[in-house]
Amino acid sequence: MTTTEPTITPLIVPVSLDDDDAADFRAYGELNRRVCDEQVGLPDLAPDAVQMLPDWQDQTDSLDLGFVARAGDDIVGMVTVSLAQETDARAAEIDLLVPEAHWGRGIEDALLARAEVEARARGRSILQIWSLHRPVESDRMLVPRTGWGRIPATPLSDLAAANGFVLEQVERNSEYDLRADPTPLRTALEEATVFAGPDYRIIAWNMPTPPERREGFAAVLARLSTDAPSGDMDFPEESWDAERVVRREARLLGAGQAVSVVAVEHVPTGVLVAYNELLIAADRTGVTHQFGTLVSKHHRGHRLGTIVKCANLLRWRELMPRSTVVSTFNAEENRPMLDINEAIGFRPVSYAGAWQKKI
Repeated sequence: MTTTEPTITPLIVPVSLDDDDAADFRAYGELNRRVCDEQVGLPDLAPDAVQMLPDWQDQTDSLDLGFVARAGDDIVGMVTVSLAQETDARAAEIDLLVPEAHWGRGIEDALLARAEVEARARGRSILQIWSLHRPVESDRMLVPRTGWGRIPATPLSDLAAANGFVLEQVERNSEYDLRADPTPLRTALEEATVFAGPDYRIIAWNMPTPPERREGFAAVLARLSTDAPSGDMDFPEESWDAERVVRREARLLGAGQAVSVVAVEHVPTGVLVAYNELLIAADRTGVTHQFGTLVSKHHRGHRLGTIVKCANLLRWRELMPRSTVVSTFNAEENRPMLDINEAIGFRPVSYAGAWQKKI
């Protein structure tokens, strides 16, 4: 296939998607979903432009850069670079979006090179990129450095490997049918609650988080960056406070999304030690996404993961009766959480590879 040298320009972030300069950002949302559909047949894994715009307009906690590749007047691909704003952050997270029709013409190479230039210019020494994979066997199966899970090679994984990226981790994407019989959820929740005992109690709310809970929620959100299995992926320890919780929720709710939070409080200390979030877009008939789920390290072994997952799924069936499925990602080495998922009815539908390169 003929190599094409595309014209690459910065992605404009509009004030509104109705503005005259919003065409490229709207195209970004469409391309994001198109690429997910082509790669794994799951376009709803990707947020659309409406969902993404508030994140791009508030750069306080993460600086997001985007670049649009054109051949003539046609958009043939995009790349985004996300930079955590913690003082010790070293990595740049890259999302490469080139549809099948334009792959193999040098566009993906040019966009990846541009992303590396931007990362270097901002002092980052590590590049990270994620690849999506169907749950199939192929002639070339790739195993991450963790040793957990395996994924079939794809054009994107080949590009990453050819450019010096190392496959560090595999994540499983699972779905739960919200129309299924809820009896297993209720049974698992009852048994886990009895096992955990009176030192733990369930707390639930719809975002925004009540003011009196913000500091406690901030503390457990911060644990996700340190306690969740991540292989050798370089993630900075995130700094959270009540103000950051407010900013995050303004971005989520500003897109018309709804979020249910179920947490567990350790009664003797009053500390939140586990949580689960379920999120849906403004279209309440769409796919529900599980956002964060975590049990703090010092409180594992009490079935708190089962409690927050089951309680929130049961709550969600009442809150969002028109949503039919919940989608979630978990590291393949995170067997405790995968055991919970499998026991209550989650089934694998795709996989993601986490790649890293030191520059």
